[in-house]
Amino acid sequence: MNTHITIIPPGQDMDPMRQPELFSGITLKRIFAYLVDLVVISILVVVAWVATGLLGVLSFGLLLPLQAVVVVLLPLAYHTLLIASQASATLGMRVMGIHVATAADGLPPSPLQALILTVAFFGSVALTGFLVLIIALFNPQRRTLHDFLAGTVVINAKTRL
Repeated sequence: MNTHITIIPPGQDMDPMRQPELFSGITLKRIFAYLVDLVVISILVVVAWVATGLLGVLSFGLLLPLQAVVVVLLPLAYHTLLIASQASATLGMRVMGIHVATAADGLPPSPLQALILTVAFFGSVALTGFLVLIIALFNPQRRTLHDFLAGTVVINAKTRL
């Protein structure tokens, strides 16, 4: 499978003025990507809910607390593992043709950066609703609060050398 990771040559930053193609339409693509991810996560959560519910019944309720743990950790694992993967993108991001890169050099984020990005995303959404997207309107790279906290940026995915 051919991944479409953007490779930034050493010494070049991701300047929206010099490389506008990296950031073209990125905010809207991020919104639609999250909607796709929301559908995928919802399906996974329903399957996990039923499976852990059956385990709870079969264990006479002893494993029922596992249901809450799995349902809470599933979205965290989904985002973190997929962003830390070779594709640097969730399924929704892949559909929309975008991926996550480190802000400093355009390389794929580390697993720690992916975890920080995910936790900061869910934390900021929980505190502000989706007002967190307003920050993206006031910076040229369209970075959100969780991007700044994790040291990442979301860019259009295409191979560049």
